[in-house]
Amino acid sequence: MKITPADIALEFIDMINRHDLSCFEALTTEDFLFIDAEGSRMPGRKPLLRSLRAYFAWFPDYSIEVEQSFASGSFAMITGLAMGTPMIGGEWDKAHRWRSPSAWQAIVHSGRIAEWRVYADNRLAWQAIRGKQARQTRPPLTASEGYSLLLPE
Repeated sequence: MKITPADIALEFIDMINRHDLSCFEALTTEDFLFIDAEGSRMPGRKPLLRSLRAYFAWFPDYSIEVEQSFASGSFAMITGLAMGTPMIGGEWDKAHRWRSPSAWQAIVHSGRIAEWRVYADNRLAWQAIRGKQARQTRPPLTASEGYSLLLPE
């Protein structure tokens, strides 16, 4: 059976849903590029791994629910819902659980994801994080950080 770019993208989503980043390198190319919902570009594997670990700490139940997937050539598109509940001081903040329609685009080369792009309205997630920061008396995220998954260095 032929493995399509959609199959590889779905495997990547399964890895995210398990919060198991051990196979991240096996699923991505060395010159991997992540593009977030704001259009910010993050080249390389290590920065995204760092950001995913932080995101999983903020939203320990973060997951993606796939509704549709398709592939054409080296291109795959997945649609569905992203969701999560912030964890604050070791307790779930269920009042700020969010669920957002989203889409993910993958460009696959030689059976690995070379580019992963997110299309989503991440305001609910970032509002939960900002609320979490305020409740923990930390300085809020700056306006320049917007709603990006990318973390400042």
